[in-house]
Amino acid sequence: MQINLLELKNFRNYEDLSIRFDKGVNIIYGENAQGKTNILESIYMCCCGKSHKGSKEREIIKHDCDEAHVKAEFKSERGNCRIDIHLKKNKGKGLAINRIPIRKISELYGNIYVVIFSTEDLDIIKRGPSDRRRFMDMELCQIDPIYVENLINYNRILVQRRELFKKIAETEDPSLKESLDVWDIQLVRYGTEIIKRRREFIEELNDIIFDIHYGITSGSEKLKLVYEPSSTEETFYEDLLRSREKDIYLRQTGAGPHRDDMAFHNGNINMKTYGSNGQQRTCALSLKLAEIKLIEKIKKESPVLLLDDVLSELDRNRQKMLLKALTGTQTIITCTGVDEFVELELKNAKKYYIKNASVVQE
Repeated sequence: MQINLLELKNFRNYEDLSIRFDKGVNIIYGENAQGKTNILESIYMCCCGKSHKGSKEREIIKHDCDEAHVKAEFKSERGNCRIDIHLKKNKGKGLAINRIPIRKISELYGNIYVVIFSTEDLDIIKRGPSDRRRFMDMELCQIDPIYVENLINYNRILVQRRELFKKIAETEDPSLKESLDVWDIQLVRYGTEIIKRRREFIEELNDIIFDIHYGITSGSEKLKLVYEPSSTEETFYEDLLRSREKDIYLRQTGAGPHRDDMAFHNGNINMKTYGSNGQQRTCALSLKLAEIKLIEKIKKESPVLLLDDVLSELDRNRQKMLLKALTGTQTIITCTGVDEFVELELKNAKKYYIKNASVVQE
């Protein structure tokens, strides 16, 4: 899979941008705060309809403008695909696939495949559980449409359950407590499917990541991902019943896949607790490389790889391992400058210099 054309209008600091990409490696370089990451952000949005940085849509629209537009043209084994995203400050966003409007963001998933690797991803092991849940969700949403629907329904019911807690606390109406049973049954229905798929997903990743990490560390480390569910498929309903009074008091659901986590183990050693900073970053690199391989295995084509200023954060050995994995994968790299090592390793890369929201192809 590859992106051929990207056009931005009033997106972040870009008033009007049009850029064509090579099918191989593309390097976008320039000083900080020039808009390099904004280009990657717009491509990622074409995959899932939202920013990888968690930004609100009104923050993405250029200052003093009321709307922004993203247009991207992709080529895959299934044919050509055009994605349009129209952002408005005071209205919901408009989405279209091949010029046909779509109603739900979830319809974007599965049309294109994107893997983004940023400096924040290097710290996924040491960060909080929400970052690791987000990793599982974003990867699974790209490769499994059924998971998308289950996740949407689960989150919707989670919100409705929280609203019900609020009403129970305000009115003390006993009939409202009884209605929790209906919501709990639905929450368990979708939640158990999420737990099951996440467990399978971790097993699929483990089949790939062990060899990758073993190679990067020259055989010194044996990495295994461990799924840590808040509740199992068998105990979820019982856990909800057990924590019901506490949930009502706190007005939040204390058990379920929204509380899940995943761990990184080298043998019996938890890398979050006992791994060095370098070991943790190597685990993060292995995870991203495994993510690419899993998409290739399941979808029979490579994703577009976005590397957001991550090369400068890796040592030479990790840089080599990452650059070696770029073969056959369209890659867009952002960096402040192209050093001699990268120039040598990626001598056929297409380069773009960016300054003040203006991009010049070299």
